[in-house]
Amino acid sequence: MSGSCVNKRCLFFLFAAFLLLLPWGLPAKADSLNQSKYIYDYAQLLTDEEVAELESLARKLGEERNTAFLVITANGTEGKDIVPYVEDFYDEQAPGYDQPHGNTAILTIDMQERDVYLAGFKKAEQYLDSGRLDMIRNKITPDLSEGQYYQAFSTFIYTAHHYMGYEPGVNPENLLFKWWFQLAAALLTAGIIVTIMGYRSGGRVTVNARTYMDSAQSGVLNQYDHFVRKTVTKHKKPSSNSSSGGGGGGISRGGHSHSGSRGKF
Repeated sequence: MSGSCVNKRCLFFLFAAFLLLLPWGLPAKADSLNQSKYIYDYAQLLTDEEVAELESLARKLGEERNTAFLVITANGTEGKDIVPYVEDFYDEQAPGYDQPHGNTAILTIDMQERDVYLAGFKKAEQYLDSGRLDMIRNKITPDLSEGQYYQAFSTFIYTAHHYMGYEPGVNPENLLFKWWFQLAAALLTAGIIVTIMGYRSGGRVTVNARTYMDSAQSGVLNQYDHFVRKTVTKHKKPSSNSSSGGGGGGISRGGHSHSGSRGKF
């Protein structure tokens, strides 16, 4: 065997050994670069199993969006309004997927006042703006009202993760993004195309009403429409009622801006 062949085989085995050892030589990627806890059940609304499942869900989906999805339950907010309560939590606890005070989406409920507040910080402020948070809050409020807290918190995490998959400024609930609408539109389009092809395959019909009509012998001389009058009806536009929720975002005492949506449940 020539020396060149031996050298090539040696290089091959060295390269293969390097690939095998490479994963062990690098630190394993953590589920979160900063956050280790996601569910703060101070009001004790969840079982231990439910907390564990929600922790796992938030960890998994948060990794895909580089965002910490947090849930806070409270029996009172230390005499504060729920908005500054959440802002102070973010300032003091410094949550965030990628760094302290990083990308974070927070759902907070206060059992005493029956308040619910959703907030988005850093990347979540852009991808979960106040309008999108309003939509999430509207989704989970019925479950919160019925005491289905695990279901409501799961829906928050899933929906926040889903909405962050769309660029800011896009309505994620637009029918154009629904798979069933896209399927129906595709089937309808295909049906129209097949119908047109089938219609044209039989030849074009050139016979019409004038084919057998002798205009010289017809008794119809002329026809016209005469405009008589126009009626305009006006209706008063109903005013919108914003008392059911909303609230928008703000800036914490620590200087961290955020989106927000608040309401009752």
